Amino acid sequence: MNYFQKNRKNIIIGVIATLLIAALVALWLQKKVIHSADDIEGVVFPSSLSTGDTLSFQDKTEFAKFKKWDFGDGQTSDKSKGIHFYSKPGYYNVTLIIDNKYSKSFPIMVSARGIPKPKDSAAVATKIDAPTQVMQYENVQFRALSDATNFTWRFGETGKIDSKDKLAIYSFQKPGNYVVTLYTDKDLEPIQHNILVNPAYNSMQDEEPTLDEMYAKKDNDFKYHLQKIANGNSFNEHYNYLLRTYLCNNENTIVKVADSKVNNFYLYCAGLQFDKNIVIQTVKLNYDDGMTCVTKVDINQSK
Repeated sequence: MNYFQKNRKNIIIGVIATLLIAALVALWLQKKVIHSADDIEGVVFPSSLSTGDTLSFQDKTEFAKFKKWDFGDGQTSDKSKGIHFYSKPGYYNVTLIIDNKYSKSFPIMVSARGIPKPKDSAAVATKIDAPTQVMQYENVQFRALSDATNFTWRFGETGKIDSKDKLAIYSFQKPGNYVVTLYTDKDLEPIQHNILVNPAYNSMQDEEPTLDEMYAKKDNDFKYHLQKIANGNSFNEHYNYLLRTYLCNNENTIVKVADSKVNNFYLYCAGLQFDKNIVIQTVKLNYDDGMTCVTKVDINQSK
């Protein structure tokens, strides 16, 4: 029996032990000597920030003999940890370089810092430009002095929303004291305006109104309903009222507007619906010989 046969068992055990030792040595060498980018233990946070915010960085790589941080904006650092600031928005790659061999990158998004909005208290409050006294049936202009975009007017007579325009036109039908209220999308509180509506004639007098006063009242009533059509209110309601009350149902009654060409009543009222911001200034009604039907309407208007 030769030597190998006699010591076979010991030889096999020795070979196995040698292989195990070699494997352990290789593993140790890999951990202590052979490295890769996966072994870098660096962190950067946060990954999203605004200009002027603090970016923190830290490296705990044990085998590192030399390290360098490149922040992507021309700035570098050789410290293990610290902070950095970006002055311009953009997308940056922060790179950690270890021993000039291994590197690891961290993507960073830097946003522009928003300009703070002025406080609401510094904003100019909305004001109402309107007279404090008017006459019954008079077309009154109410103008919102504001940079708001949405407007809601309540003139205190109907109990409803009366207009949603920046420049509103309204004619009070009853005398009295009213509180005009305006709501906007820029003001936290509603804006109010007090207005006194005087009667179109002195109703306290016992004597009958003169003929001129009676016809002036009819002129103003006609003007009021025309303005309602111009303001986009119910066309049929106000058109039929005027047709029935004054024109004896004649849609072809002549309408003359200042120096414009002659029109008939129907076409004039239909045009009021589409020609925005018309203000009826005055109306003069002309009657037939029996003083029962209006045969011509003279109108002054403006935008």
